[in-house]
Amino acid sequence: MSKVIHPDYWSIATHELAQRDVVMAQLIQSYPNSVMSSRGQPFYTLVRSVVGQQISVKAADSIWARFVLLVPKVTPKNVLAQSTDNLRSAGLSARKAEYIHAVAEFFVQKRVGQAYWARRSDLEVIEELSSIRGIGRWTAEMFLMFTLLRPNVFPVDDIGLLRGLEKNYHGERITSKVAKDLYFERFSPWASVATWYLWRSLDPVEVHY
Repeated sequence: MSKVIHPDYWSIATHELAQRDVVMAQLIQSYPNSVMSSRGQPFYTLVRSVVGQQISVKAADSIWARFVLLVPKVTPKNVLAQSTDNLRSAGLSARKAEYIHAVAEFFVQKRVGQAYWARRSDLEVIEELSSIRGIGRWTAEMFLMFTLLRPNVFPVDDIGLLRGLEKNYHGERITSKVAKDLYFERFSPWASVATWYLWRSLDPVEVHY
C-alpha cells in the first residue's frame, strides 16, 4: 500500500473557511484532527468509489473488506484475472462487478498513472473518466478529491453533502441545483474541504476512497 498523502493546502483552507464562515468554523473546531487523505493510487481509488456508489459508508467498507480478500493487490491485471462472478462473491452487484472490469480495462489500455491525471483540469478529468462504463460525475468527483486532492470540488449530487447542508445551513430539503447556486461560491476555492467537514457532521467515520 502506498504512503498516505495529505493535502498541503489543508491548514490554509481551514483557516480561511473558519475566518469567513461561523458554521464552518464550528465544524472545523469539532474535528481538529480530521484531514482528507490520498493513497496516490488512481485505480485503487476508482474501484473503491465504484464499490461505494449509492450505498452507506458502512456497507461499502464491509464489501471492500471482502473484495481485498479476493484481490489482495488491487491492480488492473489482478482484477481482470477475476471473473465478474468471482467479484460478485465479495458482495458486489452484477452491474458493479462489470463496472470494475470496465475500469480495469481502461487502465490496461491507456496505461495511465498519477502524472497523467495531474496534467488535466478538473473538468477534463471528469469528462475522461465519465467515458468509462459505470463512472459518472459523482465517482469522478470522488477521484478528484481523494486521488488528486483537488481543493475546490463540490459534489452536489452526493446525498451526504446535501444532508450536511440541510443540517448545518439550510434547515430544509435542498436540491443539487440550489446547493450549487447558494453554497459553491461561499466555500470556493476550498469546496472540497467544506464538503469533508459537512460529511463529518453526519458521520463520525472518516470518508476514504
